[in-house]
Amino acid sequence: MNRTQLLVAGGALALAAIVGTTGMAIASNDNDRPLSGSNLERASQAALEHTGGGVVVETETGDDGAAYGVEVRLPDGRVVEVHLDERFAVVGSEADEDGSGAEDS
Repeated sequence: MNRTQLLVAGGALALAAIVGTTGMAIASNDNDRPLSGSNLERASQAALEHTGGGVVVETETGDDGAAYGVEVRLPDGRVVEVHLDERFAVVGSEADEDGSGAEDS
């Protein structure tokens, strides 16, 4: 496995451990509907594959016209929001709104 595959696999395993033991879904605030269960796992995996690794810090449904939104903190500290369609295919990505990173799409 190369480094990117290891990061993605490690992130997915860590996420599965969190979800499996606590049933926790990640979201930013009360207005967002967080993902849970298999949707959380599939969206997180797709986002981490797109970014080449990192840590999922937020998920939500119906974000900015996409079916799902996943924010990923990259190893360099930037945060990228990955937009997914209903089949968990990436339809775009951008720097987090707070300006913590450069545009990625």
